[in-house]
Amino acid sequence: MTPEKKTLTMILSGAGATICVVCALILAPYFLTGTATAATIRIPREATKQVLSDTLTKYFGHDFASRTVKAFSTMVKNPATRYGAYDIPEGSSPATAAKTLARGAQQQVTLTINGVREFLPFADRIARKFDFSGDDLRHAISDSVIMAAYGLTPEQAPSLFFNDTYYLYWTDSPEDLIHKIGENYNRVWNAERRHKADALGLTPAQIMTVASIVDEETNQISEKGRVGRLYINRLKKGMRLQADPTVRFALKDFSIRRVTGQHLQAPGPYNTYRVSGLPPGPIRTTSVATVDAILESEPSEDLYMCAREDFSGFHNFASTYDEHLENARRYQKALDERGIK
Repeated sequence: MTPEKKTLTMILSGAGATICVVCALILAPYFLTGTATAATIRIPREATKQVLSDTLTKYFGHDFASRTVKAFSTMVKNPATRYGAYDIPEGSSPATAAKTLARGAQQQVTLTINGVREFLPFADRIARKFDFSGDDLRHAISDSVIMAAYGLTPEQAPSLFFNDTYYLYWTDSPEDLIHKIGENYNRVWNAERRHKADALGLTPAQIMTVASIVDEETNQISEKGRVGRLYINRLKKGMRLQADPTVRFALKDFSIRRVTGQHLQAPGPYNTYRVSGLPPGPIRTTSVATVDAILESEPSEDLYMCAREDFSGFHNFASTYDEHLENARRYQKALDERGIK
């Protein structure tokens, strides 16, 4: 190689190395800078680059946000096409965050339902996890056409929401949420369970209402079936249910420990001391376990129940009113002795 070619080669090599160093310096912040915290980034329906930048800045600062938006823009021109919620883990670089947003793979939202008593107010808590309002959800579950698809009335809508954990997306609409949770309701209420309900002379919706009362009456899974059968026995005989939990629900006071004669005057269709038959809908969300306990319960002559005087959480059952009165006297005495009003 001639001296001239050697010189040219050295110049080109030096220039290439310089370019590499410059590129590395420019690109390093995009790949080597990591977030100090994790955050969920929500891109709204009509998001612009500025909206995305402002959201990222809120959690990660201006420099990180600027680099992420620049990297994101090389992959996606319109942020609104990535409407959704995305988890950016701690330690993510701008390049990694941009890739997460550009891929459009949303993080799932976890919704746990467990013993919700007043479902319409609870809709506000559900809505905080999604891009809709509590009013939007209340409107959807109050839609008779939507509920009729599951054999339910708007009053029976809480039946749809079995106690369980559901996985949805922030972008799901109230109708999407109902549809996905409704799919679970239909899986539970398969042909076998519907046949068992029919054998008891009740619809799935009616079983759900009975189950909700049972769950308020006892936490003991071993006696849930028996409690449920007792109420079914009363229904068949045309007796009022006279279930204390329905009184608490009618009064919207779940702190009441001792239901008195004054409480029994609570107005409204949920007080089963004053109204015959089942309430219009469940008084809380219930579980598959409680439903199965009722569907598989043994026939009985039970018509009355009273909490045991030992406060064990179990009940004394009776088939006659005289026997029930004796059970009730023992329990009332125990309440008096403990000063429970």
